[in-house]
Amino acid sequence: MFRGVTQINLDAKGRIAFPSRYRDRLATLCDGNLIVTVDRDHCLLIYPLPEWEDIERKLVRLPSLNPTARRLQRLLIGHATECQLDGNGRILLPGPLRAFAGLDKRVVLIGQGNKFELWDEDTWNRRRDEWLAEGTDAEELPDDLQSLSL
Repeated sequence: MFRGVTQINLDAKGRIAFPSRYRDRLATLCDGNLIVTVDRDHCLLIYPLPEWEDIERKLVRLPSLNPTARRLQRLLIGHATECQLDGNGRILLPGPLRAFAGLDKRVVLIGQGNKFELWDEDTWNRRRDEWLAEGTDAEELPDDLQSLSL
């Protein structure tokens, strides 16, 4: 499980260094093979390869005549890019993916269980504050979340 928020600097070549606390887990889980793709919230999603392969299998089975399914396939699979951790625990983020997420210098890596989200730091701070201000009414939660106790 990947969890926590980490502020990272994107270097001049467009690389990020994964925090050391994740490196051993990534080496064991996927031998450093990662998939980076886009998210509808304009951040990047980073999956260990085996996790991505499970999702990709589900995505390709979606009905191709369903417009929503096709959009998801085009976005997620179409932008999926293989990246390999180097000896220093870094990955090179492709330019088009950096541009999509507005990544410049300061970024935030957010553990999301089986994957990471990578955000521009200012965008993350703004969106986080918006989400906190929105609040959540119990009536808005799906039934399977209504019984969750935090």
